[in-house]
Amino acid sequence: QDKDTKMTEFWLISAPGEKTCQQTWEKLHAATTKNNNLSTNSKFNIPDLKVGTLDVLVGLSDELAKLDAFVEGVVKKVAQYMADVLEDSKDKVQENLLANGGKVLTKIYLSFEIEKLFKNYSSSSDTVSFLFIFKGVNQIDNDLKARASAYNNLKGNLQNLERKNAGSLLTRSLADIVKKEDFVLDSEYLVTLLVIVPKLNYNDWVKQYETLAEMVVPRSSNVLFEDQDSYLCNVTLFRKAVDDFKHKAREYKFMVRDFQYNEEEMKADKEEMNRLSTDKKKQFGPLVRWLKVNFSEAFIAWIHVKALRVFVESVLRYGLPVNFQAMLLQPNKKTMKKLREVLYDLYKHLDSSAAAIIDATMDIPGLNLSQQEYYPYVYYKIDCNLLEFK
Repeated sequence: QDKDTKMTEFWLISAPGEKTCQQTWEKLHAATTKNNNLSTNSKFNIPDLKVGTLDVLVGLSDELAKLDAFVEGVVKKVAQYMADVLEDSKDKVQENLLANGGKVLTKIYLSFEIEKLFKNYSSSSDTVSFLFIFKGVNQIDNDLKARASAYNNLKGNLQNLERKNAGSLLTRSLADIVKKEDFVLDSEYLVTLLVIVPKLNYNDWVKQYETLAEMVVPRSSNVLFEDQDSYLCNVTLFRKAVDDFKHKAREYKFMVRDFQYNEEEMKADKEEMNRLSTDKKKQFGPLVRWLKVNFSEAFIAWIHVKALRVFVESVLRYGLPVNFQAMLLQPNKKTMKKLREVLYDLYKHLDSSAAAIIDATMDIPGLNLSQQEYYPYVYYKIDCNLLEFK
């Protein structure tokens, strides 16, 4: 399928059975595909569900609208978190967002076996199964919060440590730069300081450092490390001259770092970083697996909700006995407006108020009750663009 013309958006619609439901399907299919490839269509067969009273159906319709929004929100959250976790491999997000045993999203719809789906949720195909859906998806939502929180903490702590090990020589950790032999240690009188010397001022440093204070050990300075702007140098002097040295060094833009060489602390820092890094790697695989499995669960639950909504809405609109055909359309991007017009012509007779609507895509006050566009046929949009990441 040509990527540019196919939408990752689907229209789930239903229309009353004519002489037979098959006829309804054939009429729609012919109108949208003959001579004018407006959409790719498939039947969306919903099993016969138990129908309660009108009051029950109206109540259920409202509940399902809320459930639809909730489940869609969770589907998006899981997909978005998958993109966050995969960090540099965002291009792999799409292949990880598979549902229903590894079928790519758009293919699910087109090979959808809703009877199997309903068995997932309740033993009888009963509209009350939305309670099962809510419980299942709510559990996914809660688990996601807990898992994301644990993983994000780990990631945050690791990033803080990594930041400490990067950045300018004035602020970054020096643990991985300096060695024991760069210092005079365990001396009663002598101490080694670390000084950040801007590269532009390095010649001044070489000339001046021995005379910045009394009691600086001659030729005791070496360059230990450099970044883009500065050198890290050591220098050894008598302890009692340290304050003088620091004060004078500042005048020349030489910054003395506050640093005590402590092997234990430095080792602990390195170990902590290794531990966090290992933990993150260990958690990554199981987390991605959990996200894949639960994306699939949440996604299938979402389609289930759409199916229930189509069923309830079709009974409310078209009446009893249950006689309608649900159909799934994948519109072509370039001809969406034309497809709307064709559907409008096919089904405007269903609704007396539709005659007053000149532009079928216009907002009609009072008819936009559930933030859903109103058409003479039952219509729900399934927007998979929400799950695409650049």
